[in-house]
Amino acid sequence: MRTAALFSLVLAIGPTAAAAQTPTLVELFTAQGCASCGDANAYVDKLADRPGVLALTFPVDYWDYLGWPDTFAKPEFDERQRAYVAHMGLREPYTPQVIVDGRAQAGGLQTEKIDKLLHEAAERPRSPPDIAFIGQRRADVGYGRTPRGGAEVWLVRYDPRQQEVTVRKGDNKGQTLVQRNVVRELVRLGAWRGRPTAYRLPMAAGDEELKTALIVQAVHGGEILAVARRTP
Repeated sequence: MRTAALFSLVLAIGPTAAAAQTPTLVELFTAQGCASCGDANAYVDKLADRPGVLALTFPVDYWDYLGWPDTFAKPEFDERQRAYVAHMGLREPYTPQVIVDGRAQAGGLQTEKIDKLLHEAAERPRSPPDIAFIGQRRADVGYGRTPRGGAEVWLVRYDPRQQEVTVRKGDNKGQTLVQRNVVRELVRLGAWRGRPTAYRLPMAAGDEELKTALIVQAVHGGEILAVARRTP
């Protein structure tokens, strides 16, 4: 973060701001070794095309012991789900699980409940801070309210393409699973305290097809305050 950049932040956030219509964030926690996750993956694949929704797939690794190591799972995705479990007072993490805007959760096969949560999220009044991407290495977050305990800013890089994975062991042996918007990188950029702040983005590694999004969120798996996708 660079305080010297804050003067230009006021100018940068305005016509080019990305968060004026902040999308509803849907997070699917899934695993290739989870027998009931295929249908949830397919549902999120459809949600990825829905206007006003950013649907992200977070593969977890705690089912790897069943015989198939998930090819996309990362420990930080497990940690993110555990934060939601603790914040929402759930007994334990499970798959498939869907989190909507950090406020509510549902089983990944409860599509009617998820659709209801999405409708409620779309109707909820919002006053998100503005977010602007400045070049390739900086993002600015403007003024806004902060929840008790504060908030933090997360960088997400995800693959918008459909990923086909043929599972060769475990409960899904012989099946080809299709996953979309799989998160490949999740980085905490720093705290946000309701004042204009500039954040330096890490260099993107490798795949140029990955898309970038910024999430402003209450700490410890709290509500989503703002989401912005970088446009080409």
